[in-house]
Amino acid sequence: MGDVPDVVGPGLRVLFCGINPGVVSGELAQHFARPGNRFWKALHGSGFTDRLLVPAQQWALLDYGLGITNLVARTSRAASDLDAAELRAGAVRLEATAVDLAPSWVAILGIQAYRVGFRRPRAAIGRQPERVGGAGLWVLPNPSGLQARYQLPELISLFAELRSASAPSG
Repeated sequence: MGDVPDVVGPGLRVLFCGINPGVVSGELAQHFARPGNRFWKALHGSGFTDRLLVPAQQWALLDYGLGITNLVARTSRAASDLDAAELRAGAVRLEATAVDLAPSWVAILGIQAYRVGFRRPRAAIGRQPERVGGAGLWVLPNPSGLQARYQLPELISLFAELRSASAPSG
């Protein structure tokens, strides 16, 4: 399985950070590539994009001021295959990435990965008081279709809160 490249550039409005690539994403070198993943639907439904993109169009995100990276680059069958040390190392790497790219916001897609990686065991979904590399920090649910706790309408609503907070002022 190949690496899934970061879709990034300087000065992004939001840098989305997944936990790590799943098997399908690794095979295709595309973020959120598993058919049941709701990331692309949540982006569109919340107004981040004016059309529904598919994983093969991931580079079009840069046109919207959006990017994607992962806490851990290693592909696995499930995020639960990662250990705390990998998530903590990923948090350090994400901090450095945020310093280098200077996004306005970093949005981590997975509350449990955030709690472990950033040592914030009581963190909740939404805007966080901390910053990452100077960027505002938001935590959203993991959009995997395997994550049944949040249905698509609620996921869209949570993404929309971030979209409103990240909208250019003026």
